[in-house]
Amino acid sequence: MFELRRLRLLHELALRGTISDVARALSYSPSTVSQQLALLEREAGVALLEPDGRRLRLTAQGRLLAVHAARAIELDEAARAELSASQHAPARVRIAVMSTAAEALVPAALGLLAERMPGLRLEMVEMAPEEGLFELQAHAFDLVVAEQYPGHTRELRPGIERTLLGHDPVRLVVPQDSPAAGLADLHDAAWAMEPEGAAVRRWAVQQCRAAGFEPDVRYEATDLTAHARLAAAGHAAAMLPDLIWTGGRDAVRLLELPGSPVREIFAATRSSSRGGEAIEAVLTALRDALAAHRPR
Repeated sequence: MFELRRLRLLHELALRGTISDVARALSYSPSTVSQQLALLEREAGVALLEPDGRRLRLTAQGRLLAVHAARAIELDEAARAELSASQHAPARVRIAVMSTAAEALVPAALGLLAERMPGLRLEMVEMAPEEGLFELQAHAFDLVVAEQYPGHTRELRPGIERTLLGHDPVRLVVPQDSPAAGLADLHDAAWAMEPEGAAVRRWAVQQCRAAGFEPDVRYEATDLTAHARLAAAGHAAAMLPDLIWTGGRDAVRLLELPGSPVREIFAATRSSSRGGEAIEAVLTALRDALAAHRPR
């Protein structure tokens, strides 16, 4: 009989790639992870790991068992959720959200949940969508709020379901005294964008190229509030979603981008826990918070 805790380590290794990364994620020492995986090999009766330079990689049998490990973990999660619901135990939901959702959606959702499910304990970590979606698959979170821009869909992962929360218009943001009437007028402007490699950066650059110019990206920041402040101070143009405006926006002008693009805001959950009452309550609260959001 396989020990579930050791199967979890194998599952984590299949996702993260190295024993040191598994140890870091689960707060174990690398030697403890190695020892437990060695015991799992003994239980399996076959080699699960093999040398790959200075690292270890999964053998074919290791990859096969990792698939079954993922299923076993999902069954364990589903069983625990049903038992908890049957006993009416206090619910706990851990979520990872992008920065705009942390500022604009979570506070409002918490207010709704306090009325609808007072016993719920919601725990939030602000995290980039790419990282959050990975950690959701690794069972670090129960729900992730992420986005995707037109023509730039995010990777579909096995065992992960998505729920559309709503749409968020993306507009051109320029200083209040800018004479620009549209994107094509900003070919000589300095731009604030997210760092290279981010999906939204690629999308924004493509918008500029479609308008006939290569953007002069002088300012890079993952925090979109920094983009807004650079525009307000007269130093940059930016493309920002409406969800960022939780405060005043009198210091900037908003212009429509070609085609009036919108980004999709979605919540991702594991299929094994998707039907839980607490997670459904959080999904509904987030959807209602987004529907009620009105930029000021």
